Amino acid sequence: MTGQSHKTPPWVWAILGILLLAAGIYAALWLPKRLAAPEEASAVPVAVNFPAPDLHFTDLKGKKISLRDYRGTVVLLNNWATWCPPCRDEMPTLEKYYRRHKSQGFIVLAVAAHEYPFEIKAFLAKQSYQLTFPIIPDPDEASMTAFKQNRLPVSFVIDRNGTVRLMWIGAISGKMLERYVTPIITEK
Repeated sequence: MTGQSHKTPPWVWAILGILLLAAGIYAALWLPKRLAAPEEASAVPVAVNFPAPDLHFTDLKGKKISLRDYRGTVVLLNNWATWCPPCRDEMPTLEKYYRRHKSQGFIVLAVAAHEYPFEIKAFLAKQSYQLTFPIIPDPDEASMTAFKQNRLPVSFVIDRNGTVRLMWIGAISGKMLERYVTPIITEK
């Protein structure tokens, strides 16, 4: 056997080629569904139960806002930042959900952690979409401190009575909003 070379039969190469081709086709069909668009990727909320903190802000239009002003309304308070990619990615989803449910007594308050009005306005001017819910600069991170959080994005759903009912750490999808927030909006 010395000096003889071992050749792989052609049928083995044909089978390997077919298997690789099948794996490629499977991956092409399966991966796009598994690697869903950002709208589909979402954190799942945690049920919580505590009174909303007493927060006071000035929005981008110079209007004084208190969280208590929104009693009787379901509030999604979203702590975010212009430099945070998942925060930026979820903004169009929040806007779409807000527009769909605002007539039912729902509002999004987007509280920009450690951001000043000029930073937020510069960010908003570059976007291809418009946000119609209140954008609130929070340069001192009062909201993050009050909710004892240091991660972004982090969102809290506050019911009509001022009780924080849900907490999300991470980006939220439209499906998760419909699944978890809509029932709170429609409660009587």
